[in-house]
Amino acid sequence: MAIATNTRLKEGTVVIQFETGVYVVIQQLEGSRAPRPMPLENGFSNDVAYRVLGLHSPSETSECYLVLANDRDELWFISNRHCRFHRILPAGSPPIPRFAAATTALRQAT
Repeated sequence: MAIATNTRLKEGTVVIQFETGVYVVIQQLEGSRAPRPMPLENGFSNDVAYRVLGLHSPSETSECYLVLANDRDELWFISNRHCRFHRILPAGSPPIPRFAAATTALRQAT
């Protein structure tokens, strides 16, 4: 599997690596301390696994944001605290229904 690398070479070098075929599902946090934006209110579904397109981690916070395309083909920076790992698939795979993918994987394993 390929590893994407984003490198910024300045004072205090930052290197971020991630697996290119990572898919996540949305598990939105609720309450006054939940990070914004709220993905389920902005075109995401908790029934779909989304491919991680990129990462952003502002230096002024410990928060990490995943770049995801929602069901309306909009790109959003969603807090990692709203996301849960789903699976790793080959690069270029489309968004997948979360429960259909689990059923297919179970069938293939038996």
